[in-house]
Amino acid sequence: MGTRRLPKAGTLEIAPSILSADFANLASEIAQMTAEDIQIVHLDVMDGHFVPNITFGPPVVKWIRKYTDAVLDTHLMITDPKKYAPEFIKAGSDHITFHIETVENPTDFIKELRDQGVTVGVTLNPETPVETIEKAASLCDMVLVMTVRPGFGGQSFIDKAAQKCRRLREIVGSDIRIEVDGGIDSGTIATVRDYGADTFVAGNAIFGKQNRHEALSQLQAALR
Repeated sequence: MGTRRLPKAGTLEIAPSILSADFANLASEIAQMTAEDIQIVHLDVMDGHFVPNITFGPPVVKWIRKYTDAVLDTHLMITDPKKYAPEFIKAGSDHITFHIETVENPTDFIKELRDQGVTVGVTLNPETPVETIEKAASLCDMVLVMTVRPGFGGQSFIDKAAQKCRRLREIVGSDIRIEVDGGIDSGTIATVRDYGADTFVAGNAIFGKQNRHEALSQLQAALR
């Protein structure tokens, strides 16, 4: 069961997405991130049904947990998060994010997840209106705004989707984190920060570069 908590809302945090990492050397990849004082590691879980791709399940999360004390931010891009979330929590996930379209009663599910000891998030897809998650968002610890269509890494940033952070910040105030995922690099990270985000998922921008330290430094410099 996850016991680690997200950093306080408002602190700017880069959350490396291991979807883009070298899976043959995953422990080393994660250790490099921890050495860079990364507080959050983002885990993209896909089922080949809700999104057109398949990634990994609880056994991989269990092994990742052994190699890092960072918050494991687990993004469930799956059709049935109610069925599988408990397994990810047992494996060591600290934070569970689900898609609003996949749960009949989101507010009840948020409570169920909290009762299992994790923090909770809900996701806004590029085409989904902010109003769809308005009620659930205020009950979460972090809201995730997808700035690409979920399912694959390496897509181009959708600025119109990112602008939803402005309205979300008005809804949730300053005590709830807003995370952005998709096309985040040194050219877009300051833009989404200015829209109101404080958590920035980066995959290719980090793991697509040979020098991970330099890649993170570029992102941090762009944030400043």
